[in-house]
Amino acid sequence: MTGSEVVMKLLERHGVEVIFGHPGGAIMPIYDALYDSPIKHVLVRHEQGGAHMADAYYRASGKVGVCFATSGPGATNLVTGLATAMMDSSAVVAITGNVASGLIGTDAFQEADVYGITGPVTKHNYLVKRVEELPQVLAEAFHIASTGRPGPVLVDVPKDVQLAKYDGPLDSEIDLPGYKPTIVGHAGQIRKAAEAVRAAKRPVMIVGGGGQVVPREVAELVERTGIPVITTLMGIGAYPPAAEESLGMPGMHGTVSANKAISHCDLILGAGLRFDDRVTGKISRFAPNATVVHIDIDPAEISKLVKAHVPVVGDLRDVLPRLTQELGPLDIGEWRETLAGWKATYPEKYTLDKPLVSQEILAMLREATAGECVVATEVGQHQMFAARMLPTTKARSFITSGGLGTMGFGLPAAIGAAIARKGETVVLVAGDGSLQMNIQELATLYKENLPVVIAILNNGVLGMVRQWQELFHAQRYSEIYLADSNPDFAKLAEAYGIEGHNIHDRETAKSAIRAAVAAKKPVLLNFFVYEAEKVFPMVPAGAGVDEMILGDQEPDAHRVPEPVAR
Repeated sequence: MTGSEVVMKLLERHGVEVIFGHPGGAIMPIYDALYDSPIKHVLVRHEQGGAHMADAYYRASGKVGVCFATSGPGATNLVTGLATAMMDSSAVVAITGNVASGLIGTDAFQEADVYGITGPVTKHNYLVKRVEELPQVLAEAFHIASTGRPGPVLVDVPKDVQLAKYDGPLDSEIDLPGYKPTIVGHAGQIRKAAEAVRAAKRPVMIVGGGGQVVPREVAELVERTGIPVITTLMGIGAYPPAAEESLGMPGMHGTVSANKAISHCDLILGAGLRFDDRVTGKISRFAPNATVVHIDIDPAEISKLVKAHVPVVGDLRDVLPRLTQELGPLDIGEWRETLAGWKATYPEKYTLDKPLVSQEILAMLREATAGECVVATEVGQHQMFAARMLPTTKARSFITSGGLGTMGFGLPAAIGAAIARKGETVVLVAGDGSLQMNIQELATLYKENLPVVIAILNNGVLGMVRQWQELFHAQRYSEIYLADSNPDFAKLAEAYGIEGHNIHDRETAKSAIRAAVAAKKPVLLNFFVYEAEKVFPMVPAGAGVDEMILGDQEPDAHRVPEPVAR
């Protein structure tokens, strides 16, 4: 076989069902071998889109996402997608072609130091120098990407290696002495964690992205103990949002009840999160009276930002069931009453004295889908609204860029998620600014004919930037206006072969959403919403989560009843 045929055979052996990619000169031999492979290939229109699709495919399915790119600009276009996957712990294997080995370092046509460039944004990367290395390298790549804390791995294959002949074995053994993730939690630390939880009178559990693999284990611990639950942006779906114990999302744009719980609790049980700055706000004001129990598979995250009084390194699939066995019902009735009072005092609110507002569109989407959909988002105000108004009821179903905050993530992510979850409706919540970052992937969506409803919350500005400029920069609105040059999104969708609608009023919005969800095909809905809407609560930069700006979430603000799920 040629090296290219080896690559494809190995991908088949690793159970790869779909590849997201774009061909080019330096990866052409692999694409020639792909021609004879049963693996489905999705032709993306930009390599960044391919990386995001592979990332979302993993998030939605739990299977390693795979993307292809050629050398030079093809490979460098992956960088933002790889960095996104790295920050959000997504298992992706990216395979890039490179110029022939003898040309590396000569500034050859479409050459770039991809190995050097991608080192900081991958969990590991390889430059394959001999065809004989391919079986071992690819086995290690999939192993590293999918074990321990998941992450992206890049394999760079020079063109001469792709063309070289190989007649050796395809099997290989994994032997990585420097890579031994801790899976089994230390029994003594789990006992200490249980003791701390039992002693608490005002405990709260915060579940992060790691909770996506253990929704059943999280539910069992909560059912056994009655402990209240906060889910981070990356943890949405790991615990049912409508449950009595659920307090919503914490942090900069989190719920009032979640942030108040953090500020007044005496114990935090952190599971599969990294206590990033958007969750904690000012560290010195974060949970000042709490004992912190931190469970995470990555020891580097323990006490990185928030000091862990009881650290437990291990896989949640191992640690949570063992911790649950050590616990029983907690005597926290008074604490739960306090939390219920906060939830009742600070429900999600919005007003109808303006033109269309984002929250009401999201409420309509929640009603039309009954929450039974996959939600993907772009990045901005609409993302924060969606996290609170359209949280999903199942794990691996809220697909968003958290750590890197990548505008342009949502559209390709919706495509990757729809391919991973065949037949399920995907709702993409987008802003008119963010969507245009990778809008060319409408062509991919049309070609694949996926049931994706694109809901653009179009306020004609870069909404989150505008909000900060209004509140913290003396209303000096610098370079945030889009309405004067936005395309007609409905016509643009139609140009790509996708049904599109521009929507200005509530009644049209309701009927259009119902029809789009029922259509089971790509539909773009462009909702013109209030330009000056803002996401509240909001924790200003440098403030603590106890210093929220409540805005329209003040207790006396007008509340609109939530729609009844169908």
